[in-house]
Amino acid sequence: MGGADEITLTGLRVFGRHGVYDEERRVGQDFVVDVTLRLDTRRAAATDDVADTVHYGELAEQIAVIVGGEPVDLLETLAARIADQVLTADLVDGVRVTVHKPYAPIPLSFTDVSVTIERARGTR
Repeated sequence: MGGADEITLTGLRVFGRHGVYDEERRVGQDFVVDVTLRLDTRRAAATDDVADTVHYGELAEQIAVIVGGEPVDLLETLAARIADQVLTADLVDGVRVTVHKPYAPIPLSFTDVSVTIERARGTR
């Protein structure tokens, strides 16, 4: 990923209705999202101004709107939508997104299912 520095948001839990099965969309479940942004934070460090970086509170809200919004079948699609949104911020050179589905409909004992993608500016 591009950029020299990182901002990471881990464990953002949002209720959504994503999945292949009708029951998943009807009942819904919590999804957990981790994102790591690659960017240059030197200007923000020098100015000590949030306007010169990515506001992680606003980032969390943007991700929550996507996860809580229009249902999709696949975690891959959800992760790509999140990555595309993150890359609209001019300061972000790259992003790694992991979407966890800890309550996936798997009839065996498991801890988590997740999909991780990486995207860089200009390679979407």
